[in-house]
Amino acid sequence: MAAKSTPTDPLSRLPALADSSTDTHVIIDTPKGSRNKYKFDDEHGIFKLSGVLPAGAVFPFDFGFVPSTMGGDGDPLDVLVLMDEPAFAGCVIEARLIGVIEAEQTEDGETARNDRLIAVAATARNHQDVVSLDQLSENLLKEIEHFFVSYNEIKGKRFRPLGRHGPERAAELIEEGIKLFRGRRKAQRGKKTG
Repeated sequence: MAAKSTPTDPLSRLPALADSSTDTHVIIDTPKGSRNKYKFDDEHGIFKLSGVLPAGAVFPFDFGFVPSTMGGDGDPLDVLVLMDEPAFAGCVIEARLIGVIEAEQTEDGETARNDRLIAVAATARNHQDVVSLDQLSENLLKEIEHFFVSYNEIKGKRFRPLGRHGPERAAELIEEGIKLFRGRRKAQRGKKTG
């Protein structure tokens, strides 16, 4: 078996924080309104279809990930981005964190943290004044949580929301995710030289 190559495509090298450092980069993998779920394959630098939601179910907002981060599940941190119009798979967006839905996800008897960061596109017009999760309606937040619960249930997983927090906690999770990512990269480099 060939050794996994180091990603060289620009998306795999993109930093988590935007130049402004108050915004974060988000790579959209699944646009708002899509039944198709895409996933970025960092080994090959491409987006792959990873599943299809049942008829009537669609992503409520653009969904993506923060590059150069790692969450409790070993994947980059997930982000739901409020924007005026859907983006496309591979679109890089600078976004302002407004909060997080902290959650656990159980698959095949294994439980791991799988939080959902919530952000607003830096250039959004409809949501330009939203700076915190508590500015969104309770009904919208319940619908977002329900989407992730039902989406995971369809895939044979259990998604359990643990709590909602504001932008400060979301920023802490980004910092933790950057540290975990750097630690993993350092360990991978150590294996190559060892």
